Amino acid sequence: MAIDYSTPAGQVRLLIPDTDEQNLLLNDPQIEAFLSLNSGNVRLAAAQALDVIAASEALISKKLTIDGRSTDGPAVAASLKAAATELRRQVDAGEGDDTAGGFDIVNFDPQAGLRGWGAGFL
Repeated sequence: MAIDYSTPAGQVRLLIPDTDEQNLLLNDPQIEAFLSLNSGNVRLAAAQALDVIAASEALISKKLTIDGRSTDGPAVAASLKAAATELRRQVDAGEGDDTAGGFDIVNFDPQAGLRGWGAGFL
């Protein structure tokens, strides 16, 4: 299965990064659930996914040294949490949001303000 990075699910995968198609960390229903829980916001869904992955990493990996090899689950978890925090900051700042700024197109009725105006003066 090729990841389609033009879709919200593919964009979440890109941000977390979960791009090794042979060894995905999360399945499609999980990605879709994160999107659903976050009203379709890709960055917030990615941030929540990173938080879940960080919690899993901290619980599973722990901090171990065996035969000269070490793993530091809490450090990895902290790094993932920092990435999640940055994504939330971007959302709060309106970065990467096509709906932020710009202008809205609205119907214009030049007579709307005049309707009923003279009723109180006659």
